[in-house]
Amino acid sequence: MADGGALAGPVAFLGVERSLTDRVWRQRAADPAVVRALSQGQGLSEPLARALAARGVDADGAENFLRPTLRALFPDPSSFTDMDTAAEAIVDAVQAGRRVHVFADYDVDGASSAALLIRWFRAMGAELPFYVPDRLTEGYGPSPRAFETLKGQGAELVITVDCGAAAVEAVAHACSIGLEVVVIDHHLMRDRPPACRAVVNPNRPGDRSGQGDLAAAGVVFVLLAALNREARRRGMFADRPEPDLRAWLDLAALGAICDVTRLTGFNRALAKLGLQAMSSWSNPGLRALLSVAGMEPGPAKSSHAGWVLGPRINAGGRIGRADLGARLLSTDDPAEAHDLAEELDALNTARREVEREVTEAAVRRVEAAGAHADDSAVIVVEGEDWHPGVVGIVAGRLRERWRKPVVVIGVDPATGVGKGSGRSQPGVNLGRAVQGAFDEGLLLSGGGHAMAAGLAVAPGGVAAVRERLNALLAGECADAAALDALEIDALIEPRAATRDLFDQFEQLTPFGPGNPEPVFALSGVQAREPVAMNGGHVRCRLVAPDGASIRAIAWRVADLPSGRALLNGQGGLDVAGRLKADDWNGRRGVQFEIDDIHDPRRS
Repeated sequence: MADGGALAGPVAFLGVERSLTDRVWRQRAADPAVVRALSQGQGLSEPLARALAARGVDADGAENFLRPTLRALFPDPSSFTDMDTAAEAIVDAVQAGRRVHVFADYDVDGASSAALLIRWFRAMGAELPFYVPDRLTEGYGPSPRAFETLKGQGAELVITVDCGAAAVEAVAHACSIGLEVVVIDHHLMRDRPPACRAVVNPNRPGDRSGQGDLAAAGVVFVLLAALNREARRRGMFADRPEPDLRAWLDLAALGAICDVTRLTGFNRALAKLGLQAMSSWSNPGLRALLSVAGMEPGPAKSSHAGWVLGPRINAGGRIGRADLGARLLSTDDPAEAHDLAEELDALNTARREVEREVTEAAVRRVEAAGAHADDSAVIVVEGEDWHPGVVGIVAGRLRERWRKPVVVIGVDPATGVGKGSGRSQPGVNLGRAVQGAFDEGLLLSGGGHAMAAGLAVAPGGVAAVRERLNALLAGECADAAALDALEIDALIEPRAATRDLFDQFEQLTPFGPGNPEPVFALSGVQAREPVAMNGGHVRCRLVAPDGASIRAIAWRVADLPSGRALLNGQGGLDVAGRLKADDWNGRRGVQFEIDDIHDPRRS
């Protein structure tokens, strides 16, 4: 392995100032003294120690990063604003036998959060009914009508999970009809929280927990610890075992990974330990979902959560029945789990086709308008009858393609109302801009977080929203574009791209925001035996001048400059990407997943 060494200043790695995706390449910055300390203290190879240091880990923090424990990192539940009040309200209701219902968002994080609460209530001898709004007919979050429905079903206390923090009016209505409400959320909030029994949100203004990276499932997991503590204080475990929260770490990890949260500190511990718990595949729903995906039980990876389980759980909320995910994750009946998993798998197949059609239409519309290549800060594209359940995925695809924030809006042909979702670039707080547009009266609803946002637009209002978002984000996007570099961890040769190297870097898992997957560079290679695959993917072998090679794949690039360079079999290419396990048919190898390509002849 060759290592480029620490770079002083903004020197381009391998001299790449402009790749085929118009990015500069940089080597991740790392303090040489910290690298030496990590290498000596933890017995790590120099490249691995350098990667760890580049992720902000020093010698004192290495143990908690590499081998995190709940004992060392679990926060005091009382550090969350209103957590003790929420625990008291819920335990009061359990002791009094009051009817408690949970109101959950329709995505993986919402389903995981609901399942955590359902399982805790079940362990306490009570069943917890749940309500998940329909994405198409009800939209995101609580509404007065939903609360009235719950009231009519006999609910006395409603716990909202992964939603509710911005539902000021709806929660006020709930209280006016005699419902007690506890909000558990993690989304960005306005200064004024809903007026109810408790609002627990680490991103609530004034919250001192320091846990703003948590997904809702992580906040609920801390709530369960607070519930156990409160129930223990009241002597409720004298005649029943205390619920073992460690058995449900898999659900906390699922929410953290699928909601693309920053995997640092306690949140990283939840994800890493949760994947270890998931590896037993003891949750009937997760095991059934793995089976219908054609995979065998084994050690769970982030890819299981993000690419196998998550999309199928989400499919119910996107184009099917919104409650399927929560039902799957909370059932203890293997037969029911199998039926639900098959239904979700079929919905996911249908979702992929809908997504493909909307993506192709959106690409044509953006390119026809030139919005991908102009000076706009954000791309806002709308289409009639684009399914609201896939616009977020499509926005993510377009953001990857053009490397700028994208908002995709599907307009209902009957009402003219547009429902959209956006995905952002690092350094651009799209959720704050959408919230700003809503506060200014340009949106029917809107909110989110830095990297993702949702919104609804009145008939004829898209043009004004596009103009305002561009104005609000102009400064941030200019700065983000200047910083849009591909960060490289190390330069390697194809013959060094081995399973041993892959296994070394697996010590850094799970990867995600705050802990990016290691990126390696190959220099002066040729693409041989290129094959264009369905979906626009390109497979090939990357061959070095000495003849050493590695199998490689690039996703959705066949019609882009990088894809054309591979398909033309060009030599002398610099290629950046990630090592992936290649275990097909018992083989324990690796392949190279291409992120970017530099052709020196085009510099």
